[in-house]
Amino acid sequence: MDLVGACRAFVSVGERGSFTVGAAAARMSQPVASRRVAALEERFGEQLFERTSRRAVLTPFGRDMLPVARQLVQAADVLLHEAEAARRKPWRLAVPGICSTAGLARLVAEARGLGVTLDLRVADPARRTEFVQAQQVRAALLAVPVDEARWSVPLGVAAARDPGVKRVYLETLRVGRASSGPARRLWLQPEDDVPHVRDPLTRLRDALGLRPAQLVVASDLTTATAEVLSSRDLLVCSTAQAEELGLHWRPLGEATLHRGFALVAAADGNAQRLEARLGDAIARCLGTVTAADAGARTGSSPARGGVPPAAAGLPGSGAEGGGA
Repeated sequence: MDLVGACRAFVSVGERGSFTVGAAAARMSQPVASRRVAALEERFGEQLFERTSRRAVLTPFGRDMLPVARQLVQAADVLLHEAEAARRKPWRLAVPGICSTAGLARLVAEARGLGVTLDLRVADPARRTEFVQAQQVRAALLAVPVDEARWSVPLGVAAARDPGVKRVYLETLRVGRASSGPARRLWLQPEDDVPHVRDPLTRLRDALGLRPAQLVVASDLTTATAEVLSSRDLLVCSTAQAEELGLHWRPLGEATLHRGFALVAAADGNAQRLEARLGDAIARCLGTVTAADAGARTGSSPARGGVPPAAAGLPGSGAEGGGA
């Protein structure tokens, strides 16, 4: 028996002295109200009403039970109200700065469609960790190694001009004795200034004999992109970022790198519930791609807004394994 529903019918009828009026006030049909009151009487083993053709008069037992039943209904209403308020409580979520404005907007919109209100906080990896530890957010997308990740984003390098090759090898950045002009640099975004991305590139830089200053961590993506657009430098990024920035993306020849992300909740969060409802939307926001997507974006055509191949003016035979 639905005890709350039965008590709601009993209270509404008892306060109005009519099954017809009481049922309407409780937003149920008169037969439903009658069945619920009858079930309650059967449960109690006592009659609650003396029924006449026009009135429903409380019995002495009914008068004794009415205040208690009213308290139960009121407590249930408070519980339902609090549950709805808790369900609609905004999820303050810390997200990486690599997500585009359009991507974040779509994530918020998709969440709303699923009954989740997101309050986003864009921050670098270290700050997102601090947010979770200080419980300043309910959850955060933390940067983690790929073997610990729920979402993985392949990384490569992007240039302003089409390199004319299928892969870019960092050894082509080595400065020869006869080289003139500034050394070409490899730019890291703040999001990739984490051990599982930065350290492999640092070891590769040293193994290839590149100069220390050729691997640079930018203060922000805008700065790094400006340097790449005005030179032959390279930006470590995903295919989605390269397309958004109008750059030409290629996988690295010497290494396979990924951004890894895991959803971690603070004390008052439920990461599993949020992940189950928004996992696909988060993946799209982060720019995860399938193997087919990644392969399609390594062709020779320029990314949207990029410089046409005829203007590239870069060395390279175009064969697999050539340089940038």
